[in-house]
Amino acid sequence: MARTTFARGALAALSAAALLALGACSTTPTNASGDGGSGGDGGSGDDLITIGFSQVGAESGWRAANTKSIQDTLTEENGFELSFSDAQQKQENQIQAIRSYIAQGVDVIAFSPVVESGWDAVLEEAKAAGIPVILTDRAVDSEDESLYASFIGSDFVLEGEMAGEWVAENFDGEGLKVVELQGTTGSAPAIDRKEGFESAIAGSDVEIIDSQTGNFTRAEGKTVMEGFLQAHDDIDLVFAHNDDMGLGAIEAIEAAGLTPGEDIKIVTIDAVKDGMQALADGKINYIVECNPLLGPDLAEIAKKVVAGEEVEKRIVVKDEAFDQEAAIEALPTREY
Repeated sequence: MARTTFARGALAALSAAALLALGACSTTPTNASGDGGSGGDGGSGDDLITIGFSQVGAESGWRAANTKSIQDTLTEENGFELSFSDAQQKQENQIQAIRSYIAQGVDVIAFSPVVESGWDAVLEEAKAAGIPVILTDRAVDSEDESLYASFIGSDFVLEGEMAGEWVAENFDGEGLKVVELQGTTGSAPAIDRKEGFESAIAGSDVEIIDSQTGNFTRAEGKTVMEGFLQAHDDIDLVFAHNDDMGLGAIEAIEAAGLTPGEDIKIVTIDAVKDGMQALADGKINYIVECNPLLGPDLAEIAKKVVAGEEVEKRIVVKDEAFDQEAAIEALPTREY
């Protein structure tokens, strides 16, 4: 099957600097170069844009690639002074980090929300301080869109639809039994990918027989899959909301003496290298991409909002979908 390309309004990329080593980060915001955050007059120089970024965590290969893209791009060479924090998948840590960035007086705040709800109060504080906020990867469910300048990321509903359409097109009429490994409960990708997948298989005889969260991690994906295998003896396919949970499911399936990709088929979302290699090896059957390389888009939007220019409220990046043949072709030059 040929690769399907879904190009949706990607912005022109900035040149990325050489890869920085991704070290462990505390929930206290620190400068990317390790010398502490600075106040709102451009940091080490008036020409630099100071930006505070709060990351969800380091739960997956996708997240690691996303963090590297941001740190590689938001450098002094590209006109930025970056303060970065790792929320360790806790909303309270992100709120604390955002308030710290407000106190520092940074020029821009950006973050990838752990969950969709509960952000209005801290975003109101940023608005009152005159600091624009950019959402990356995940959206918030606030009714007041003035609380953030722009969202940059993928269409998670469409990703779920793409996965579900492939399943329905290839297996409708076979009475397929599906188990679902969901992402973090309450997060935008978990909510939207589930919605998209279910809408795509509606009207077919594909049936989801069990669905639980694996928190986007390989370890929890394995544990939940072990439970599915104990509870059900008729599983035909796994739909995992990300590659890491799918890779955990592979471990559980193999430990049970079954062959992933054959005895139990697997469909995932992300398309990081480990997932793509499993697809090339035939252990995963289909992957819908979620592009993590958001650093260049974030840099461009940050420069525009600081300059007072208008920006798009929602920027959807380019994603693709891969079968085994396309994965084999893509792997040698895969960036993440």
